[in-house]
Amino acid sequence: MTPPDHGSRHLQALLGRYSVGPKHLVEPGPSDEQLALMTQAALRAPDHAELVPYRFKLVRGEARTAMAALFADAARRAGKGEEGAALDTERAQRPPMTIAVVARIDLGHPLVPAHEQWAAVGAALSNFLMAAHLLGFAGKMLSGAKVRDAQIAAAFCAPGETLVGWIALGTPAKRPGGAARKPPAAEVLLDWHPPCK
Repeated sequence: MTPPDHGSRHLQALLGRYSVGPKHLVEPGPSDEQLALMTQAALRAPDHAELVPYRFKLVRGEARTAMAALFADAARRAGKGEEGAALDTERAQRPPMTIAVVARIDLGHPLVPAHEQWAAVGAALSNFLMAAHLLGFAGKMLSGAKVRDAQIAAAFCAPGETLVGWIALGTPAKRPGGAARKPPAAEVLLDWHPPCK
């Protein structure tokens, strides 16, 4: 068996992925064919019983204006005033494409507990973003108080679904600065020892 090549371009691409916020994303966004590849990558993530407990909802074209209006109304309800509403409007329209991430957790599933379904949602999200990176795009997962706004959630979710947040997606306008806030791998990968009796 050939030993793994730790310098492979695939691994280096994985190690080079960073989140890029909306203010650093520009056109073009991904094509339909590229979005299909990202979705296929998401579907390859671990998913006990293949429940696919998530949906990705594209916000592009004129739909960006409608989402911006939803965000502005939510800002007013939260007491941010017109200045805050204008800021949220601009944030909604800034990235070339936004993708709402919606979870569909079956709390009564006889085989797959909720925590495993949530893990599948996160794994799919990670694969989607990694595929975007490999295709030359960048993005960032955003959430905050907006996901808990009842009117915004109702606009994106069917009954029983949960709005997780939004992926801002586009072409990176600048090289990411790096993951300086991350701990070293040795602080994350730890040997487990059974507790003393």
